[in-house]
Amino acid sequence: MIVNKMNYMIENILHNIEKVMIGKRNVAELSLVALLSGGHVLLEDVPGVGKTMLVKALAKSVNAQFKRIQFTPDLLPSDVTGVSIYNPKEMEFQFRPGPIMGNIILADEINRTSPKTQSALLEGLEEGSVTIDGVTHKLDKPFFVMATQNPIEYEGTYPLPEAQLDRFLLKMEMGYPHFDEEMEVLRRAMKVPPIEELQPVIDIADLIVLQQQIKNVFVDETIKRYIVDLANGTRNHNSVYLGVSPRGSIALMKAAQAYAFMYGRDYVIPDDIQYLTPFVFTHRLMMKSEAKYAGFRSEEIISRILEETSVPVQRLVR
Repeated sequence: MIVNKMNYMIENILHNIEKVMIGKRNVAELSLVALLSGGHVLLEDVPGVGKTMLVKALAKSVNAQFKRIQFTPDLLPSDVTGVSIYNPKEMEFQFRPGPIMGNIILADEINRTSPKTQSALLEGLEEGSVTIDGVTHKLDKPFFVMATQNPIEYEGTYPLPEAQLDRFLLKMEMGYPHFDEEMEVLRRAMKVPPIEELQPVIDIADLIVLQQQIKNVFVDETIKRYIVDLANGTRNHNSVYLGVSPRGSIALMKAAQAYAFMYGRDYVIPDDIQYLTPFVFTHRLMMKSEAKYAGFRSEEIISRILEETSVPVQRLVR
């Protein structure tokens, strides 16, 4: 089984986030799944439900360098990645890094900027680097982006391109708090904001060790076949124009490894796959026009595919 110290560190991170986020344990867990597996998160919800606070709490908990990019319609790609500026004193161009050069990046309201600027994140999300004026700059590890977006029905939003959606490991929503939870939010708002007093519980070196341990979580061949069967189910569905890519299958496997690790297992079980599939697959589906007009939603299709796909039942053999 996984070393107890590792589980203790993970529980400390989640407990620390819960000092700030009330009643959002599942959202904190999924965010940590993405961070531990080296992926990124797209968080879609209405303004004011605590999306920004979640990212700040996560960054503080792991003592990571936090950077925020506020996406606006006039934002340029160089405002994200950085720019080379000529220094007449040195008689050479000097690179000034943009806010993407950090450990945990909040890409706030990403769908309020143009697709051209949105695409400035693509290389960083996939390759962990940015290329400016022909020079490639590696990003520090760990590198984690949590992008927030307002629902596409809101004014002044641009839908994210398919290529960019595919680079987010998970997509999720926060939702409004329950009555008692919101009452507690009001009580805490009358005191010093909890985020101001939040202290790190691990450091970057510990986080990198955790990320390395995730890769050792065992995934049986039957589980891999289950993942591929689910992906094929999206590709062959009558209402789907573009199904889940192989990148999506890999994302589901990595997320399942991190999720199993969080719960003290060194192996993945079908329940891990079933829980995570909606968060990993839903945003990767492109619906046919007629399906959209008929009112079909990608969440419903994923749910149906999960019901119809055979679940592996044989005992795992190491």
